[in-house]
Amino acid sequence: MSLAVAAALALAACGDKKEEPAAQAAAPATPAAQPEVTVKLGHIAPLTGPQAHLGKDNENGARLAVDELNAKGLEIGGAKVKFELLAEDDQADPKQGTIVAQKLVDAKVNGVIGHLNSGTTLPASKIYADAGIPQISGSATNPKYTQQGFATAFRVMANDVQQGHALGEFAAQAIKAKTVAIIDDRTAYGQGLADEFEKAVLANGGKVLAREFTNDKATDFAAILTKIKSKKPEVVFYGGMDSQGGPMVKQLKSLGLKSVFLTGDGGCTPELIKLAGAAAEGQYCSLPGVPLEKMAGGKEFGDKFTAKYGQIQLYAPYVYDSVMVMADAMKRANSVEPAKYLPEIGKTEYQGVTSKIVFDGNGDLKNGAISLYQVKDGKWEYLQTIGGDAAADAAAPAGDKK
Repeated sequence: MSLAVAAALALAACGDKKEEPAAQAAAPATPAAQPEVTVKLGHIAPLTGPQAHLGKDNENGARLAVDELNAKGLEIGGAKVKFELLAEDDQADPKQGTIVAQKLVDAKVNGVIGHLNSGTTLPASKIYADAGIPQISGSATNPKYTQQGFATAFRVMANDVQQGHALGEFAAQAIKAKTVAIIDDRTAYGQGLADEFEKAVLANGGKVLAREFTNDKATDFAAILTKIKSKKPEVVFYGGMDSQGGPMVKQLKSLGLKSVFLTGDGGCTPELIKLAGAAAEGQYCSLPGVPLEKMAGGKEFGDKFTAKYGQIQLYAPYVYDSVMVMADAMKRANSVEPAKYLPEIGKTEYQGVTSKIVFDGNGDLKNGAISLYQVKDGKWEYLQTIGGDAAADAAAPAGDKK
């Protein structure tokens, strides 16, 4: 009897048991997080010393480009890309330039924007070339930079061969000057531009009555200008930056020289007018490219930049374009690795803010334009453009590729 009861209870228990599902339904898979890669871009310019205002202007141009690229949320090589700017101060000093260049190489940057000055760009460019790191400058104009045979070296503005030719032609044909005196600051930029200007003056039938030099830290030019005064040149040309050009113009007038003052892009700034005061009125300068208002994306860039950083000093649009050209090459290569995207830089056809950017075999900008300006009512006023293709530059919105 007890066995029968036990069997009945066991059967009842089995009947009460709920049937378990054969297999649990698979939980939905959590999507894998998209990989993210940080792209380090080095930027080098003088952030201290008399050229700090220009260096910060360059850096801000680069920062604006980096901010815009990050806002777009670019994907390159299957990963979301975040650009990071590593800014360094080379103090416009060649020795310091090589120190910070090596620092960026050691930091394994993906590319370099800069340097500002030719004098720092030239020695630093070998360091980047040896490391295989692409370098694009928006302001170094000495022709030797791209004549060294480095596959890593590029620039997005006209060089000093083009600029010196335009300045010499302008002095002879527009100013109608037959005699000139030349002063330079003995930097790679200043002396290089002065040399090209001298060649152009002689080619146009002019005479060089004096060739003098100073340095990029000087502020007293009385001895040089007094020496030049006795020769009575129609034009005094200065190869150097605004921090020397401004005081030079002021002293030129105070010493009673009747000469017209002419300088290149290093002095084509609001700062020169500020330093020279009333003596700046009527003086001339040149600047690679076309005026901001004639650039393809000039107005839009100007509005964005000034709202964020204040007045544009000089090279900011070119540095902005340098960053965008580098990023464009990365996108076309589908890689942020220097060795993979470097070949694409040379194939660039990019409509930037400043112009349609296409490089020649040396890494120089093809068809670089040079514009001339004169101080009128305390501001640089555009006069004319020599070379280039300003009409084509204005035809397409910035960022469009052709």
